Amino acid sequence: MGVPHSFEDWSARGFFDARRSPRYKLETDIRVYARNQAVARGHTVDLSESGIAAILMDEIRLNEIVRLEFSLRAGDVELMAVVRQHNAFRYGFEFVEGGPARDLITQTCRELAMEQSLRRSPSE
Repeated sequence: MGVPHSFEDWSARGFFDARRSPRYKLETDIRVYARNQAVARGHTVDLSESGIAAILMDEIRLNEIVRLEFSLRAGDVELMAVVRQHNAFRYGFEFVEGGPARDLITQTCRELAMEQSLRRSPSE
């Protein structure tokens, strides 16, 4: 099999985590409702148009479909997602539905992109 020699080789073998959309830092409370267990509460780390990362103290199984509830400046969000990543207390959720909640997320990502790009120093 050998060592991959190009980005395409590395990517094809799963060494890179290609993201569909950029992430933006976002800290807000989140509630996660998984089947047959109590609500998991935590706080978000970052947000993208396709998903969200959060720190939770309760364990949720990978690939489980959950309901997420969190608030953005533009309003409250409630939508379904699937648990895609779990590393220690950090979870990654991929959104699995559209609608008004996704519109709020898209709007928020655009606002965060502008705000966070203005905060970066010219040396970055």
